[in-house]
Amino acid sequence: MSHIKLPLGIEIDDPRPIAASAPYTYFLPHPDELSALKPGDGVKAVFRQLEGAHTYDAERMWVLIENIEKGWVHGTLDNEPVGIDKFALGDSVVIPLTHVISTTFSESNSRPETPPYREYWERCFVDACVVDGRCHADYLYREEPDMTRDGDEYEDSGWRMRGTQEAIDADAEAGEKPLYIAIGKVLNADDRWLHLIDREYGVAFQWDAETQDYTELA
Repeated sequence: MSHIKLPLGIEIDDPRPIAASAPYTYFLPHPDELSALKPGDGVKAVFRQLEGAHTYDAERMWVLIENIEKGWVHGTLDNEPVGIDKFALGDSVVIPLTHVISTTFSESNSRPETPPYREYWERCFVDACVVDGRCHADYLYREEPDMTRDGDEYEDSGWRMRGTQEAIDADAEAGEKPLYIAIGKVLNADDRWLHLIDREYGVAFQWDAETQDYTELA
């Protein structure tokens, strides 16, 4: 952090460990986006205050690029901090390009075409033990969606996933209930069933430890 020009007590979060641990819900800019950045464009990073008075520990803020040199973005803070009191709008900052979480391009520099990536925000029902990593998705089936409500940002996918019986019993004893969450959060914990995600309604699968794959049930 010694090369980053920031006030004392401020650091930039490195988003790469988060992206690596949650690849289906946390997306970083494509390398082609980062390569295309020029002065006048903007990048967003997570600024974290480690000491002194502050309302929030961290804020996502934009930096207006003045130049990029050897992987470092030199620019000025492009929004007023809400809860961090160590610096203000217009202050000079230098941050590593590797820590950028989002980009914006000026009218004079178009965003490059990048390969499309799929997002997994549709909802599903799943046992908590699967999401917590205490077991794998042992039995899964897809039914006609029936949980989508008016105003929901994302639809019910129809997928329902159960953990192993031992883990389900432990959940019941602990008062844990099934979750209605984004498919991506399940995939972050267990993506062995990803190849089945586009199967039609009415299918069901059971994990087979011997073949290390799912067996389709009649």
